Amino acid sequence: MLRIDDLRVNYGGIEAVKGVTFEVPEGEIVTLIGANGAGKSTTLRAIAGLVKPASGRIHLQAEDITGLSPDRIVSKGITLVPEGRHVFPDLTVLENLKIGAYLRTDSLEDDIRWVYDLFPRLKERSWQAAGTLSGGEQQMLAVGRALMSRPKLMMMDEPSLGLAPLVVKGIFEIIKEINRQGVTILLIEQNANMALHTADTAYVLETGRLTMSGTGRELLKDEAVKKAYLG
Repeated sequence: MLRIDDLRVNYGGIEAVKGVTFEVPEGEIVTLIGANGAGKSTTLRAIAGLVKPASGRIHLQAEDITGLSPDRIVSKGITLVPEGRHVFPDLTVLENLKIGAYLRTDSLEDDIRWVYDLFPRLKERSWQAAGTLSGGEQQMLAVGRALMSRPKLMMMDEPSLGLAPLVVKGIFEIIKEINRQGVTILLIEQNANMALHTADTAYVLETGRLTMSGTGRELLKDEAVKKAYLG
């Protein structure tokens, strides 16, 4: 579904992503793991159109989408659930969900129902201001908002950040359910153990370069990965 070829991204005079090449097969959960500052978030931001690559190409289902604006990227079928959730705190849960569908002109009722089926807690809090939700509920809302554009590919940046272990487990169960319902997922996650148990395919990113790849299960057994990321 998605192919990244020799992607390079600069921040000022620093090359944050250094010639990264990888694929996200349709229907899979793919994860990028690595330390803070490895270039994971920058890679997602480049795919989402939030930063411009210095060089390299990004293809979605054989279409070159390199350098398109963020709204064009969303219209092509890619959404990003950002690190830190970034819900609109003064708007209700329902209003936040509708913002996720800002490019659509058709009825939203079926998709709102779909999100509420995935996240019954959000239905209970439909008219509640998003800023009053717990961290886990805000993460659910950020995911639900991203789903409202009917993405082919959903990118998630640190969905477990700052959440209690029990909440994290629930979020990852939802990620797997969304994938089962036909959404391809590209996941960045500091909780490497959880990410590798969830992912079909995994890549290790170190200081802007891909250093390892395999199935999630293969990397879970790799001694270097165990030492560096699994503790």
